Amino acid sequence: KGEQVHAELDIKNTNRTVGTTLSGEIAKKYGHDGLPDDTITFKFKGHAGQSFGCFGARGLTLLLEGDANDYVGKGLSGGRIAVFPPADAIKSGFKAEQNIIAGNTLCYGASSGEVYIRGVVGERFCVRNSGAHAVVEGTGDHGCEYMTGGRVVVIGHVGRNFGAGMSGGIAYVYDDSGLLPRLYNPDMVSLETPDKPEEAATIRRHSAASWPRSPD
Repeated sequence: KGEQVHAELDIKNTNRTVGTTLSGEIAKKYGHDGLPDDTITFKFKGHAGQSFGCFGARGLTLLLEGDANDYVGKGLSGGRIAVFPPADAIKSGFKAEQNIIAGNTLCYGASSGEVYIRGVVGERFCVRNSGAHAVVEGTGDHGCEYMTGGRVVVIGHVGRNFGAGMSGGIAYVYDDSGLLPRLYNPDMVSLETPDKPEEAATIRRHSAASWPRSPD
């Protein structure tokens, strides 16, 4: 009926491709445009199996208080995903920016939508991303490989070979260590300082957005 739906559920690592069948049903009924943002919101607690939010359609929001395996947001198609540590862990001093919270190859082939990761992820983050916006607190090797569109904000370190084969889109990297010039692949991308007001506004909009709210 297009009415808002909200639920809180437990999840474990044997639960794979959570949200994918639902996204298919949304596409069948509403087409590529999907539903208005946040029409369906599920908040999970636990450990997500592979491909959490795979092919997530617009209108579907998946919040995960816990951690996830590989391929979060694979083929994301307008949906919203957030992964963050448990509130109790944060309150006890857990440093999200120093710990892995999700696996490899997140947002592989994503075409639109938003992904917010409070913590560090593995290798090949946003490979072949063509339009999604993503925020993360650190990545492994080969980040943004073959990316053709979208915006990525990395509030932390990246691994080697960053941006290899990247032919489109923009990645903003907070390089407080000064290591990025030695870690990125210069074959198809160049490094610039985001010194224009509109660029600062873009970074602020994505990395300090009011959505999703901090779990604490």
